[in-house]
Amino acid sequence: MKFGQPDLLACHFTQVTPPLNSLYTPPMKRLLIIILLLPCVASAKAKLLTSWKSPAAATHAYKKVLIIGMSPNPGHRADFEDDLAAALTANHVEVVPGNQLLLRPEGAVMDPNYIREQIKANHIDAVIVARLVSIHESVTYVPPQAMAPYPYYGSFYGYYGYVAPIVCTPGYLREEKKVRVEGNFYGVAGDDTVLLWTGTSDTFNPKNADKVIKGVVELFSGELRKDGFF
Repeated sequence: MKFGQPDLLACHFTQVTPPLNSLYTPPMKRLLIIILLLPCVASAKAKLLTSWKSPAAATHAYKKVLIIGMSPNPGHRADFEDDLAAALTANHVEVVPGNQLLLRPEGAVMDPNYIREQIKANHIDAVIVARLVSIHESVTYVPPQAMAPYPYYGSFYGYYGYVAPIVCTPGYLREEKKVRVEGNFYGVAGDDTVLLWTGTSDTFNPKNADKVIKGVVELFSGELRKDGFF
């Protein structure tokens, strides 16, 4: 499920120097600052970790492409196949979701020979297959932070305001999740297939599986178009 690398958490800040007679930051202002920064931390979007394209990929135009999502969850699998097929369908390319072509008994693994027969019988000339590689979850403790106005050393009052009524923000737990998906594009060559493109994506802190699917579909479809497959 492009399942390489922009900076996802690109947040820009401007430092504002308060007057020297400001000895502390009011609690409500500190709370507002924390709330405003949360979107930068909680952003969830798929990004391309790695990708590779075969030099031979640009020499062939594809007419009928099969999408296969490898997931034990039939709903997630069908959603991914349908969404990616819709995103890649073009006037000159027919993109077929695997759930419309392949019989997959729940809990059973498809026989590769069955897939090969279906690809040949339906004149498929390329296959996109994607799988979930890993889900990594972590919990980080962020310790209390001492806050003081800048510059605290400019006067006795500033220094006293720093060492006496030091303002602390409480510590907290930060939970993070990373979902990694791999996608491959194969060209059909007779009874075999040839890898022409591969990509791996990371999605950070998704709210649910639908968010992962949407992000991966958007990323992979964009990269495959950019690389000239559609």
